[in-house]
Amino acid sequence: MRAARKSWKTYALGAAAVAALLSSTACGPDGGTDDGAVSPAPSRTASATGGTAPATPGPASTTDAPQPTATHSAKPSGSKEMAPACGDQDLAIGTSYWAHDSGQHLLITATNVTDKPCTLYHYPFITFGQDADSPLPPMESPAKAVATIGPKQKAYAGVKLFLGGERTTTYESFGIAYHDPSSNDDGSPIDVALSDEVQFVTVGRNPSVTFWNLDRSEVEGFVFKAR
Repeated sequence: MRAARKSWKTYALGAAAVAALLSSTACGPDGGTDDGAVSPAPSRTASATGGTAPATPGPASTTDAPQPTATHSAKPSGSKEMAPACGDQDLAIGTSYWAHDSGQHLLITATNVTDKPCTLYHYPFITFGQDADSPLPPMESPAKAVATIGPKQKAYAGVKLFLGGERTTTYESFGIAYHDPSSNDDGSPIDVALSDEVQFVTVGRNPSVTFWNLDRSEVEGFVFKAR
């Protein structure tokens, strides 16, 4: 059963990020290629070990998958022509690791499963464990436009899970919610199981997430630059 909707905690961003959010939100160049294996995941309850453990390498995903040409829009969020905001009912969420990364970063792929376009604003609201009021803060990575995805198209976000040497906590699922500029209530996260190839993640003290982007390589470039 989905959790009751409630407002998110407000985060203080750097000046550059605030200015970028006011002017535009996430997406990158057209035509991103999805060359990472992604598995849509059903909802289930988050599971934490309740303790800490050394960071554990995760399996690498190298399976190629075809990616249709994505469409993004530079129109302001108030435009009447903008596709409506994506909600959890519109999307299938997949997760995968980057090859040779030792499980330090997670790739989140959102696929539009409807027959109409929808828009992903800003960054995904990600939570681990029971702290639903404290989604991960964004990396200062606002892209040039919002991410509007048509039917069967995809958008991407990257999560920095931990740094080498950090103590970590293990989870088998995560919470995700989406920003809707037409509402004052962005909702509480829906629990999503990790894909079979990921199975679990180890999360350090200061995880963070990128903005949504239509180009997987743009997300990858930022994730591995922002250490």
